[in-house]
Formats: sequence, structure tokens, C-alpha cells
Amino acid sequence: MDSATTHSLTFRDATDADVDTLVALIESAYRGDSSRAGWTTEADILQGQRTDPEGVLAVIKAPDSRLLTVERDGTVVACCQLEHRGEHAYFGMFAVSPRFQGSGLGKVILAEAERQVRETWGAKEMHMTVISAREDLVAWYERRGYRRTGRMTPFPYGDERYGIPQRDDLQFELLVKKFA
Repeated sequence: MDSATTHSLTFRDATDADVDTLVALIESAYRGDSSRAGWTTEADILQGQRTDPEGVLAVIKAPDSRLLTVERDGTVVACCQLEHRGEHAYFGMFAVSPRFQGSGLGKVILAEAERQVRETWGAKEMHMTVISAREDLVAWYERRGYRRTGRMTPFPYGDERYGIPQRDDLQFELLVKKFA
């Protein structure tokens, strides 16, 4: 991504008015045919919804939580959840519009999220959970300094708020990046 593109980005906290736009963005990045335009699709392993308005609003309203919204020329193109958890921050709900995936935008947003949690909360490390079967996604985070911990959490089978699994071996792995 060139510097001209980077400079046209606006980072701000989401508001209640952003909920519908953010749900649509997150769904487009992970589920259904529209997600196949990007590389972060989960359409082959999960069907149904990725999130819903209540889930997005809960992140916006939660204490010690922010839903960082990224705009380019006034259009929402990405978002990520940042949550203060003592010595570390949690990174989640990361979505980049399929139109911009592969352009370097994700790297810029992740770097800005890391900068913000270090400066705002004094976080010593960033934690996230990723579906362990998503080897391409895990590798992307590893290239950005995250390490696999081998600590797994079961996928919430039977709770359709998180999607309808197409496999019976899904689980989340904790990835961690320590800040220098």
C-alpha cells in the first residue's frame, strides 16, 4: 500500500450509528459468496452469520473496549475490536472489505491497532484467537510477529450466532505478540 493510500485513511471509534454498516462489512469479509472476492473467507468451513447487530453493539458499548473503524474517502473499509485486558490487549472482529484485501491495508490497520493499545493502555502484548484450521490466516499473523501458543478453545458448536460449522474439527488458537 503506498503512502498516499495510507494518508487517506481515517481511524475512529465506532458509534451506534455504525452498527449496520459494520455488520455488513464483517459478513462480506468472512461469509457467503461476496467473501470469496477476498482471501479471508470462511465460507468453506462456516456458513450462516459471522456476527449480528447485537454482537457489534455489545463491543461498542463494552467498558475497556473499542471497535476501531477505518474509513477511506468517507467509506468504511475495515474495522477491528480492541479490548483492554490488564497487561495485554485483545484484538478481534478484524474485517477488511474484500475489495481491499491483498492491498496491504490489513498490515496498516494491524500496526495502527498495536500502536494505539501500547500508547493508550500501555499494553505489553496483543492477544487474539484464530480458527486453527485457517493456516493461511495464522501464517499471515506469524509474519507480523504473532506466535502460536498451542492453547486451544473449543468452537461454540450449536450456537448459530457464530455460524454453522461445515467441519467437526474447528477450534480457536490463541496467538500472542509481545511488544518490545
